[in-house]
Amino acid sequence: MPRKKSQAPHSVRREHARRRARSKWSLAVVGGPVILAVVAGSVFAAGGHHRHAGPPGGGASAQPTRAADPDPNCTLVVPEHPLTARGLATPYRLLATDPRQGPCHEANPDQAAFVEAAILTKDGKLTVYDPLVIDRGTRPAASTVRPSVPRGSTVGIWFGFNAAQLTLKSSGRSHSLAQGRCVNGVPGSAFGQFAYCNAPAFFRAAGVQRAEKHLRIPALGTARDGRPCPTTRDFSVVDQDGSDNVVTHYLADAQGRIAQNNAASRAVMRRAGAKPTDLTNGSDNRLLTHFIDPALGCRPFTAPDQSSDGRASSALPLDELSAAARQRAPIALIPQNDPMTLVDGHASVRKTDLYRAGVDMPRTGAGDDGNGAAYCRTLFTDPSGIRRVFADRALLRAAPSPDPGTAPDLFGFLASRANQTFTDLGCDRLLDSGNPVVLTTDGQGLVTDAVLTPLGRPSTSPTPAAPTQGTSPSVTPTTSSPAANGGSATATTGVPGSAPPASGEVSTAPSSGAPDSAVPAVTPSSTGLSSPRRS
Repeated sequence: MPRKKSQAPHSVRREHARRRARSKWSLAVVGGPVILAVVAGSVFAAGGHHRHAGPPGGGASAQPTRAADPDPNCTLVVPEHPLTARGLATPYRLLATDPRQGPCHEANPDQAAFVEAAILTKDGKLTVYDPLVIDRGTRPAASTVRPSVPRGSTVGIWFGFNAAQLTLKSSGRSHSLAQGRCVNGVPGSAFGQFAYCNAPAFFRAAGVQRAEKHLRIPALGTARDGRPCPTTRDFSVVDQDGSDNVVTHYLADAQGRIAQNNAASRAVMRRAGAKPTDLTNGSDNRLLTHFIDPALGCRPFTAPDQSSDGRASSALPLDELSAAARQRAPIALIPQNDPMTLVDGHASVRKTDLYRAGVDMPRTGAGDDGNGAAYCRTLFTDPSGIRRVFADRALLRAAPSPDPGTAPDLFGFLASRANQTFTDLGCDRLLDSGNPVVLTTDGQGLVTDAVLTPLGRPSTSPTPAAPTQGTSPSVTPTTSSPAANGGSATATTGVPGSAPPASGEVSTAPSSGAPDSAVPAVTPSSTGLSSPRRS
């Protein structure tokens, strides 16, 4: 498992947030909603999970002045009775966990938090809804939509975050965390970018509706490569922290005001002279449904989005329902070396099981104990894992990159992501191997090619890309974090017995100054989990 490390200084935690985000991404697209049929051919202005290019065409930025090094730890205030129609329509409020470390602004793509809800009626009708997030002390740019939550419905809520650690907090003197049965991690150790409210109950209700044949999960279909279409539990899709973050996106204006993504909000903002900008979450789910699926000729499971004019939308809970019902072995379940499930750098069965409960996965046990080495080995050696990405090179090269600042196409992006995942999961130590994913970069640092080498063997370099603008290409097996190398990034070779220096993990302990009530006390009895075997 990754090595134990003490609480990092704030500057190091900032670097860890940036480094871990390289395998994620987020978007800032000017204009209306992103529609699935259009996404595959679109050009996206993105910059990794925490690097963002300006909006296309020089449009208004979501925040005109952004801090060069924004605070990566923010708190989200959960409104009263969050599982009701009124609670869903009440904006969540974002603030700094520790004000001494700087402010948190929802309109800043590097700090934005996102909320995604699913509503399942007692007769199996499924819709999604995106509750709004605004800065504390501000008002929405437009009125929120009040959702329909018929009597007897079950509501689940999931959270995503574009920085390092999102902490949930009850509203005022209310008990909104308890009312929503919200889980932010274990006491003293939050998940990080992920949290949920009432998710286990939602998935149980979905199971009942499926058994009664009221809720139907569509078949995956066959991809252009002849294999089943992938899910969020496919080893060709997962990274160091699978099943995290959401598909939600909001509208923002140049003054930092936020609104739900619908026609009414856009009309209000335009009448006020604002040019709305899409603000979206760096999400594995969005990567799958908006990029990988179109590239492979697949279609995700969707449901009407009540907050976005009833448009068909994918969502984390829908992705997990599909994965639970349709994913064939090998199945990628959250491992104990997932950075979001660590406690002070150590594996925690309790925290892993709590995370799994929020995404409809079985608890760790004899059938799958979340062994990190086994997860790494399957990810990098099984034909259904990263080998599928390389086998589908031609299809993925023809698809747009989620982050043109990392790679010019989807294949280069996924190869870069796999390279970083190997390091972030500590696979080098667990498997005693150099990084098997060897990247070729051009003079601008873009990943232009990659090869996958056998584990435990010297890495071989792919054919270098043609130099651009008088620069020379370079082969980069992996890059350790600046924090791990005294502030300088260095390339290391993937040679057996000579693994790259271990990079720091993201600290999951709350930063100094966090309120004691920020992370709810979660007990095994309240979640249906047995007592942890170890932590």
